[in-house]
Amino acid sequence: MIVMDNKWDRLVTPEDVNEAWIRIRPWVRQTPAMTCSALNERCQARVVLKCENLQKVGAFKFRGAINAVLQLSDEQRIAGVVTHSSGNHAQALALAARLAGTKATIVMPNNAPAIKREATLGYGATIVPCEPNQAARESAAARVVTESGATLIHPYDHPHVVAGQGTAAVELLDEVAGLDTLLAPVGGGGLLSGTALAAQLRKPTLRVVGCEPLGADDAWRSLYGGVRVTAHTPKTISDGLLTVLGDIAFITLSTLGVPIVRVTDEETVAAMRFVWERAKIIIEPSSAVPVAALMFHRDEIGGNHIGIILSGGNVDLTAFFETLRHRSEDLTKPG
Repeated sequence: MIVMDNKWDRLVTPEDVNEAWIRIRPWVRQTPAMTCSALNERCQARVVLKCENLQKVGAFKFRGAINAVLQLSDEQRIAGVVTHSSGNHAQALALAARLAGTKATIVMPNNAPAIKREATLGYGATIVPCEPNQAARESAAARVVTESGATLIHPYDHPHVVAGQGTAAVELLDEVAGLDTLLAPVGGGGLLSGTALAAQLRKPTLRVVGCEPLGADDAWRSLYGGVRVTAHTPKTISDGLLTVLGDIAFITLSTLGVPIVRVTDEETVAAMRFVWERAKIIIEPSSAVPVAALMFHRDEIGGNHIGIILSGGNVDLTAFFETLRHRSEDLTKPG
């Protein structure tokens, strides 16, 4: 199965994913596939968690970023790279650029989580702040490209990024036999479309399901309506899934017939807490979305041996530790 992407005038294929996997293997961490008996019992299924929360920069995004950066020409490396991102792709591209000996400029919304902004700076990137909307992000990134000649590495609507993201599923399918269903969250769609292409490569009979917040369901509306939604106002705690579905993902997911299951923020919080408490794994809300889909919408998922890609674990724990500190102070007060 191949998908023509008109924006890039190229093919995005399962073979692209395989080539990306070969290219980036020396650079990425092969993350563990873990099980949790409590989750199995809760969902009445055998569940395998692909722990991309343990990937470099704490998210799957490093896979796509390093795959794109490794394919820059010498001239492009000198000029550097630029992207717009609220956090995980920002960190990923910053680290990938540093490892490859080039520079990264990140256009970041001014309401991005502090933990992700600080980590991006820590990897050596330059941050250009912008207003928290898609038009402002794209405009600022375009300005950087014009002024510096940097190469734009889009956070999800880029063929090298999509191919790189699909390598997480390649690893999982090579390690775990017998999966009949694979769940992944969807925002811009790089991970989900890469996962669907990886399934075509390794196991064409695998059912791939996208999972999305109800308050940011443009992918669901795009795929079921047949027209890509390009403007919406997302309202969800899953900050990694706020972006609209990209062109490449829309074409790929439409062609492959990938279904979308939507979950509420309340279900996401419950799933996130379940994973923290029972699996002892720190995940961010975006990662919890497919877990919530399985826990609360089991009838829409199907399958008995189910893989879930945990997309990231970058959580700002400031408020949590502040609460602990205040409680400790209260306990140590005399009388």
